[in-house]
Amino acid sequence: MKKRLKIAILSRNTRLYSTKRLVEAGIKRGHDMYVIDPLRCYMNLATDNPEIHFKGRKLAGLDAIIPRIGASVTFYATAVLRQFEMTGVFTLNDSDAIVRARDKLRSLQLLSRFGIAMPVTGFAHAPDDTEDLMKLVGDAPMIIKLTEGSQGQGVVLAETRQAAESVIDAFRGLNAHFLVQRFVKEAQGADLRCFVVGNKVVAAMKRQARRGEFRANLHKGGSAVEVKLSPKERDMAIHAAEVIGLNVAGVDIIRSTHGPLILEVNSSPGLEGIEAATKKDIAGEIMAFIEKNSKRRRNGRT
Repeated sequence: MKKRLKIAILSRNTRLYSTKRLVEAGIKRGHDMYVIDPLRCYMNLATDNPEIHFKGRKLAGLDAIIPRIGASVTFYATAVLRQFEMTGVFTLNDSDAIVRARDKLRSLQLLSRFGIAMPVTGFAHAPDDTEDLMKLVGDAPMIIKLTEGSQGQGVVLAETRQAAESVIDAFRGLNAHFLVQRFVKEAQGADLRCFVVGNKVVAAMKRQARRGEFRANLHKGGSAVEVKLSPKERDMAIHAAEVIGLNVAGVDIIRSTHGPLILEVNSSPGLEGIEAATKKDIAGEIMAFIEKNSKRRRNGRT
């Protein structure tokens, strides 16, 4: 007989599609589901009895945590998640992996270290020689993006060297870290979103940018259809999630003339677009993974 679990979702908005779907999937499978705003949690850091409180009560007896952490609250929300880890609660994605994924530079360095192919990418803060930075990447067109951006925010396509120089100079004036990346023109504004749960890809969609747009993000008006991945693309997505340390991840891949390339690994991938495109119960897949693994502690023991 399947055990009834107490599962909490760390989310700031109960009305979000992904949060609602996870609650529905958990209830359908007979579990007790709770939605907790991480910013309203507060903690006791005592070494002998670490605690987390929410709305005047101690949070105890939970079997699993599903973090749905927005980029703007990463610091505090991952601190709350870390506190749950200290108490032995199973976390779908652990705090360290989420922090790794949110740091675009660190995640790309890790992927590079493990030999996972990606577009040629440069990184800078306040380069003394803009032209030399561009030489590291190659000729225009090129993508220039802030490391703190998400859902296509802070991303610019520079179609000429002059335009690239202007954007780099502007980003330098913002005192910001940024990436300069070769534009994969042959992809024609399309990329692949691979949804990884555990050690398998449970769904994949091809996102196509709208006319006149280079970003394939659905939030930017892109469209999506289910796609069949090649064995290499499937293995690459699983390996990328594993390198970052994520049990659940949205891995973005672009098809180039040199083969598939990893663009990004996301720690809180949305469910709405990919469930609509593939007609698959991804929330249910996540619940099945939690049922199988919730007894595991972070150190791998039960």
